[in-house]
Amino acid sequence: MINERSVGEKIFNIANIIFMTFLVFLTVYPFWNVFITSISPVGEANAYSLHLYTLNPTFEGYQKIARNAYLLVAYRNTILRTVVGTAVNVFLSCLVAYPLSKKYLPLRNLWTGLIVFTMFFSGGLIPSYLLMESLGLIGSFWALILPGAIGTYNMIIVRNYFQSLPADIEESARIDGASEMRVLLQIVLPISVSIIATISLWYAVGHWNAWFDAMIYTSSDNLMVLQLLLRKMVIEGSAQYMESSGSIAENAEFTVTPDTIKTSAIIVATVPIMCVYPFVQKYFMKGIMVGSLKG
Repeated sequence: MINERSVGEKIFNIANIIFMTFLVFLTVYPFWNVFITSISPVGEANAYSLHLYTLNPTFEGYQKIARNAYLLVAYRNTILRTVVGTAVNVFLSCLVAYPLSKKYLPLRNLWTGLIVFTMFFSGGLIPSYLLMESLGLIGSFWALILPGAIGTYNMIIVRNYFQSLPADIEESARIDGASEMRVLLQIVLPISVSIIATISLWYAVGHWNAWFDAMIYTSSDNLMVLQLLLRKMVIEGSAQYMESSGSIAENAEFTVTPDTIKTSAIIVATVPIMCVYPFVQKYFMKGIMVGSLKG
């Protein structure tokens, strides 16, 4: 027999539903507002009101964005940076985390402490820039990859995860003559898919959203990344980057406003990385819980 809920439980459930509905609205509406503005005609896009829907959707803003040469270059650079940077980050993080996870590593606590120290203290912007300049990386694509090649927090998470793995598996491989590198590549990494997928997403999102290092270390439009281009369009309002395919007035077939172009660019820049989340979400709980609680 199902017990009937008390009045207090019913009130709590109703209040909980109302609160969660309001929270979902606050979370989803900013994205929805940007999307609706991107497909709204001039009159609706310029109106100071809640943009819940549009009666006359138009995709002229996206057509304008598709003709933007700067956007295509920035997309290429961002995708290349995300792929290469994430691969470098994950490989080096695992390469450092594996020996630190072994108790027989000499001075393990000292090396771990020195690495953790970098999470709280850095040399500062000017010394970092001078270092990059002395290495000849200013104006180079690798200036966007090498300074953050290893994320300390992510490396510690991976190290803790490696410590939670059964030692018997590795010992069996060593008895068969496997080297430490072979144990890492052929045994440890294949059974660590959850934590690797988790930090891969973290690194990828970081690279996709990064813009400050590109602004500091590069000046060429050929190395401009997507988020830096969005900053120039949305915050600085640079007409040069919004109208690289010709001004709005010159393209009579387009009836779009700068706000429509900005919101269209935001959608185009946001959707790809959001599509990655569903494929790695299932690894989050296992990877984060084990990696953060062990060790």
